[in-house]
Amino acid sequence: MCNACVIESVKAQMLSRRALFQTAAAGIAAAAVTAPMSAPALAAGHEKVADMTHELYEDFPTYFGAQQFFRDQKFNFADNGFNLFELRVNEHTGTHVDAPLHFSKDGQSVSEIPVDNLICPLCVIDVKAKSAENADYQVTPDDVAAWVSANGPIPDKACVAMNSGWAAHLDSDKFRGADAEKKMHFPGFHIEATKMLLETGAVGMAVDTLSLDYGPSADFATHYAWLPTNRWGIECLANLDAVPAKGATLVVGAPKHRGGTGGPARVFAMV
Repeated sequence: MCNACVIESVKAQMLSRRALFQTAAAGIAAAAVTAPMSAPALAAGHEKVADMTHELYEDFPTYFGAQQFFRDQKFNFADNGFNLFELRVNEHTGTHVDAPLHFSKDGQSVSEIPVDNLICPLCVIDVKAKSAENADYQVTPDDVAAWVSANGPIPDKACVAMNSGWAAHLDSDKFRGADAEKKMHFPGFHIEATKMLLETGAVGMAVDTLSLDYGPSADFATHYAWLPTNRWGIECLANLDAVPAKGATLVVGAPKHRGGTGGPARVFAMV
């Protein structure tokens, strides 16, 4: 076959393919106009996302009082064309997860928490008014019973959160509430309420304060009762006023370092 014939044959094939692609594209466009668009994931029962995580920074209040988050810039854009920080952080800093291993000999490490336990129904017990009157307030069995009476049973694999309003005090000394004797004062879960929740299918417990136990606790009774059962906790949760008492789905972006007792987490709720 002559060169000219080959060239003409290739041109014809290219034009034929172009026409095919144009026809297919037109069909896809028409289908997109006439067919309903795929519903976004949140439309299946949720309309928005609430960020439940505090921004982590060097002066973030800590249980022990000392700084627990450090960063050292190793590369910067001006000199290196990119930015990179090296971090040093205590596992229990900022909005963070308490893994079962935190208060048990051989409980699940943070990397061993089943991922399907980290996406769960969120139950919010509002004790803001009581906490405003008493910084040492503890969620009681009556508070849990009142929530159940208003909202129904605690769902299986739920996270039960205390909304004490304490997140509003993050940038003040009241968040730790340390007195002259260095004893802290902030709300938490009472051991009897914790025992009551242990009888449900809940897998998580969360607070907007520095500890699952209230500030003056000397025995960490709630930690020792809850975590060794391979349930987890979240401390320093944010934005609880943005979610309803029931109906939201909590998503816990727990870290996954081997043997970890917990760690800072990105937590959000689909509402």
